[in-house]
Amino acid sequence: MTEKKLDCVILGLLAHEELTGYEIKRRIDRSLSYFWGASYGSIYPTLESLVKNGFAEKHSDEDSARNRQIYSVTPEGRERLKEWLSEPVQRDELRSETLLKLFFGNEAGEGQTAGHIRAFREKTESSLAELYTAEKNLSACLDDDRAHGYYLMTVQFGIRTYEAWIKYCDEMLDRLGEG
Repeated sequence: MTEKKLDCVILGLLAHEELTGYEIKRRIDRSLSYFWGASYGSIYPTLESLVKNGFAEKHSDEDSARNRQIYSVTPEGRERLKEWLSEPVQRDELRSETLLKLFFGNEAGEGQTAGHIRAFREKTESSLAELYTAEKNLSACLDDDRAHGYYLMTVQFGIRTYEAWIKYCDEMLDRLGEG
């Protein structure tokens, strides 16, 4: 079965708890954005497809004045998630506009290229601070929920990656004489 990876991302989130489309977007932005992203324009059609195919269910929130739609994973959806998790990884990829601009930096010149590297470093440093906080919070509650240990693994990967990116930025700024 071929599917967008977003199907399985959403099933994974719903396997943990019932969520609205808005809450799914917030979870992706807050917890997964270091390595995965999605827009509302892709989340809602994916949710409808999951419901149509029997992998998720939706119901109205009776307590909400806005008649929010709440989604939950079905047993079939949980099985689909487990099936996907057991498959080999097809492709890991890194997409970076900063690296694209660095690749073509000869056209922009050293000053502009160094500016892109500095901006990337600052953003990375800010995100790294958030990851350190997440690591501390997750480490404090490892006994409460087994899933937190897996979340912690991804946070620690992010920390090591971002630390390496900052070191790389410093080296490239030195190379450009902008360090």
